[in-house]
Formats: sequence, C-alpha cells, structure tokens
Amino acid sequence: KFYLREEDVGQNRAEATLPRLAELNAYVAVTSTRQPLSQDLLAPFQVVVLTNSSLEEQLWVGDFCHSHGIKLVVADTRGLFGQLFCDFGDDMVVTDTNGEQPLSAMVSMVTKGCPGEVTCLDEARHGFETGDFVTFTEVEGMEELNSCGPVEIRVLGEPGRLGALGLGGGLPASWALGAHLSPLRPQKRLREALVEPELMITDFGKAERPPIMHWGWQALHRFIHQHGRPPRPRHQGDAAEVVALTREVAPGAELDEELLRELAFQATGDLAPVNAFIGGLAAQEVMKAVSGKFTPITQWLYFDALECLPEENKETVLTEEQCRPRNSRYDGQIAVFGAELQAKLGAQKYFVVGAGAIGCELLKNFAMVGLGCGPEGCITVTDMDTIEKSNLNRQFLFRPWDVTKLKSERAAAAVREMNPALRVSSRPDRVGPDTERVYDDDFFEALDGVANALDNVDARLYMDRRCVYYRKPLLESGTLGTKGNVQVVIPFLSESYSSSQDPPEKAIPICTLKNFPNAIEHTLQWARDEFEGLFKQPAENVNQYLTDPKFVERTLRLAGTQPLEVLEAVQRSLVSERPRAWPDCVAWACRHWHRQYSNNIRQLLHNFPPGQKTNSGTLFWSGPKRCPHPLVFDPDNPLHLDYVMAAANLFAQSYGIGGSRDRGAVAELLRHVRVPPFAPKAGVRIHVSDQELQSATAAL
Repeated sequence: KFYLREEDVGQNRAEATLPRLAELNAYVAVTSTRQPLSQDLLAPFQVVVLTNSSLEEQLWVGDFCHSHGIKLVVADTRGLFGQLFCDFGDDMVVTDTNGEQPLSAMVSMVTKGCPGEVTCLDEARHGFETGDFVTFTEVEGMEELNSCGPVEIRVLGEPGRLGALGLGGGLPASWALGAHLSPLRPQKRLREALVEPELMITDFGKAERPPIMHWGWQALHRFIHQHGRPPRPRHQGDAAEVVALTREVAPGAELDEELLRELAFQATGDLAPVNAFIGGLAAQEVMKAVSGKFTPITQWLYFDALECLPEENKETVLTEEQCRPRNSRYDGQIAVFGAELQAKLGAQKYFVVGAGAIGCELLKNFAMVGLGCGPEGCITVTDMDTIEKSNLNRQFLFRPWDVTKLKSERAAAAVREMNPALRVSSRPDRVGPDTERVYDDDFFEALDGVANALDNVDARLYMDRRCVYYRKPLLESGTLGTKGNVQVVIPFLSESYSSSQDPPEKAIPICTLKNFPNAIEHTLQWARDEFEGLFKQPAENVNQYLTDPKFVERTLRLAGTQPLEVLEAVQRSLVSERPRAWPDCVAWACRHWHRQYSNNIRQLLHNFPPGQKTNSGTLFWSGPKRCPHPLVFDPDNPLHLDYVMAAANLFAQSYGIGGSRDRGAVAELLRHVRVPPFAPKAGVRIHVSDQELQSATAAL
C-alpha cells in the first residue's frame, strides 16, 4: 500500500490514500466514502471492482451488478497466490480484440455452399481466429460481397483456409480485411461461475492447478467465515482444516493437498509485487469494460508463484515461528518467506539502471518489500533524462511540479517517502564506457544484483556484458503497449541477455515492394525506402566522398552492382542533378513525381499489359499482383502539390538552399517546368520475383 505513510496508521485507508491518488491526474475526479456497500451506492456506476471482500459480499454484489448491466471485477491476493474474476454481462461487444493492426489477407477462392470456404493466397498463415469477423473488399465477379456486413468466420484445419458462416459464392481472387468486431457470448454471474467455472490458463506447466485453487479459495472463505480470521502462517492444524473444507466444496475431486496447504499457509501473506500484478490485471480489465478494447478474461484467472519459495529445507526454513507476525510493516511478507529472508532483503545492494516507467515500478516494489532498507543495504538509481510532461501518464512517481527535474533524483525522493528506511541514492549518468570511472570494479563487486529499466538495446547489451563480467544477477524487462517481457539472468544458471536474439522480422520481397505492392505494410516500407533513398543515403555518400580519401576504394569492393549504383548516385548529386537555386529544386521534385507515379508505371504496363496472360493461361494481373494506373500531374490537385512541395523543400535543405511554403509561387514555377513526354524503353527487364532478380544479379 505504497500511498500510505507511517503517520496514517489508525486512519481510514481510503481517506488517507485519496489526496495522493488524486495528484496522479488532476482531470480525474476521485472521491472516497465510508458508507457500507449497498445497492443504492452501486447503482450509478458502470464498473464495480471488489478487492479483499468476503464471498457473501461478492455474491450479492455479483447478482446486483449482473441484473443491472454493471460490469464486475473481483480481485484478491493471498501471498504468492492471486485470483481474478470478470463478469461483463450479456451484451458486451469487443471492437478490438488484441490492439494489433487489423489483419488482412489475399483470397484466392471462395467456394459455393453455406458456409463458404475461403482459401487464402498460397495457403499463407492468415492469423485469423475462430469467432473473428471479416469484411470483403475489391471482390471481382461477386461485387455484392463488397457491401455485405462483417461475416463471422471459423478456422478450418488446413493451412490458409477459413469457413465464412452464411457466405457462399465461388469467386476468384479478392481481398479480405479483418474487422475486429467480436460480440462476447453472455457471461455467467459470479454465483453461477462458482459452480461452473471457466478458467483461463496462464501457465501450461501448471494447467492442473487453477481448478484446485478455485475450490481452495472457496474453502478459505468458509474457514474465515467460521473462525472470523484467516488461517495462521505455517499452522499445520489450520492448513489441515482448509484441506478438509476443500473436500466439502469439491467432493470426489482429485486434490493437490500440498498446494492447498500452501494456500492456507499464505492466507495472511501480502506481497507488493503480487498485488501490483493482480491489481494491474484488474485495472486493465476495467479499461476493457469501459472501452470495448481487447478481449476480457473469461472468466476466472488464478495465479501462483510458488517457485519463489525455497526448494531445499523448506520445512526447516519456513516454520511457524519464522513466519509469525512481528508488528512490522513487513508482516505480510514475513508470513510467506519468514523473518530470515526479510533480513537478507534489507542487506541487499542493488543498481537500478533507468528511472522511467519500469524504473518507477521497480523502485516502488523494492521500497515496499524492504530491499536495501537495512543498515548494510542500499539502492543506486541512475538516469540522465529529465522529466517531461508526457511522462506523467505512466511514470507514477512523478508529479507536475517535477517536470524538468532529473528522473533519478525525483524517483529516489518519492520512494524514500514511501519507506523512510530505504537507503537510496541517485545519479545522473548514462551507463557506458564513458562512465566506467564512476561504475568501476569496486562499485560492481559490491553489488548483489542489477535491475535494468532501459529503453534501448545498446545499453541493455552493455549492462549485460558488465553483469556477465562481474558475475552479477540481472533482472531485464521491457514493455511495448500492453505487451511486456521479463528475463531473469542468474550467473552459471540461466543464459545472458546477449545469448539470444529476437527472430528476424519477415522481410518484404524487393520485387513485390518495387513493382507489385499489395498490402498496407508495403506502402509504409516503400515510403521509408523512398525517403532514405532520396534524402539520407545520397547525402551520406556525398559527404563521405568529399571527406574520406578511401571512399572510392572501399566502394569498389562492394558486391554485385553496388559500386556502380553508389558512384552514379554521387555523380548525380554533385553534377547532373545538383540544384543551383530554389526553382531547380521544384523542377527536380516535379520530374521525380512524373518518374515515380507516371513513367515507371507506364513502363511496367508496357512490359506487362493489363490483358496479358501467363503460360498457365491465367491473367498476369491477378491474385497479389494488382494492376496499377499511371497518374496525370495536376498542380491544382492539393495532394500532388503537397508532395512536390515536400520533396522540393527536403531536396533544397540537403544542399543548403532556402525553400518556400508559398503554394501559389510553387504552383506558378511548376507551370514552367518542362517534362519530356513518356516513351517506353525497349529491352527493359522487370523481374517478377526475388528469385529471378537474384539469378540475374548472380549472372553479372
């Protein structure tokens, strides 16, 4: 409970937390109440979240919310165990199932019949799932499909095949687009879901545990109801009673008694990291409930992290005496791990690299668990960045008055307020070879571990090398939207961060990108290549040619046709296409527009006319090859003029020539630009596939 302070002991938790919670965002109204839960209190809300509540309370709240269209989230933690339940009612609609870009796939055939079977081009992996809805566009031969609403699909067993429910036709190739619209089937109210649970598996190595935890949690509620308290830490009698109560809840079921005993042992456990994890999941479910974005949990989720317990001598290390309460802020942790481990946590010396979003979470959790809070412990946090206003929505240790100040300094001050015993120091250094005089041998040798909270791969690789060299444990993590990763690196036990790499991203074939683009990602890559090929690479090559005497020698050693291409580009930049004034830049941009959007397309259609057929008798322009249409330049067309103005200004900037944003003046210059009429070139070979291109290149 990181927003409570020692001076808040004895006060109402909601009222003590309220002012600190409200500081997070001035645009969100936050209130508290001491009223007991009632139907009148709940009725105005769209979503209700229950935490640490009794089963009796959960049941009547669940009945009320379900019958009144209020979405319900129930969250609870017990030591290393966590529980989450969601009931979003009967009419929840998900508009975006996973937050990814809508899927698209080329279609080669839709069979007759109902449902129609859709075959994707080349039997490629399409990525759709049963229950998704798709729309069809640009269908030829059955144009009515283009205007039909979203169609539900199911994935068939064979690769690249889908069943489109309520669709039949027998049409040739077309285009299918994912429409993330997914009505959820009606969800059970809590009372029904207790008896007939739908359990989400989060760890397939523990697939047998969720049903046992489901029954064990109900037994725990019965124990608390009967005794007015939870089971005591490591109390054998209380644990045996919980196991017996579980047998009453699930008569005849095969139970893991050791798992149930651990649940009872940890009933009074309260771990900040587990609370953060289950609380984060619950908050994300609330976001899903109010936005319709992302698929909700259906409906129960159980979590355990029992691998955190000692594997050897557990019965002697974790005894009732070791885990008894000590009237300490760490009693919830001592109940799980014992007082001996708590003392070890206090003596830890840790290095936190980065104080951004992940760094804030790490520091908060370290403060809550007491890491580095003993007389021999300490935490060092470093970050060279200062706080920006945009950081405030996710880096919760910072407030508006912290903007422009060092992240490391303000983060350290914030967690010191959460736990005054925390021994934390801040540094403004970037980690790297330049700061090895600061983070030297003595510094690393004294550490017990390192926690990375970095935002770039180079710094991660550097810290990984340092930890391998000094044989220090490393906690590596990263996030991207709602995705995240964690890697725990233990010397001599697990591989280092640098030992593995992400698989290479799927590359777009060059010939497809240059001559036959057919997907949105092709246009994005085409635009990037166009920009770098016009305004980045030529400038770099020219600067190297002018400053590096060995540039030509080095270029001539390149493979294939690269030497000729690079040196011709340098000649164009310095001689044949070098502008002398702003009108030259406008003329260059205009001629480039004609080359890209008219002449090249006309040459392509000259080589492959629209009606041309392949050797097999099918149309060349079919399937993934979409027949292009040359454009006619019009200076009065805003899109054409925008392109020319942007290209001309970028070209001018490359040569240090002043540009212009005067649309009228540029349009007037364009009227005087002479563009040679197009004449198809004979003997131009356009490669249809990358294999054909590679064969031609190898023959040179």
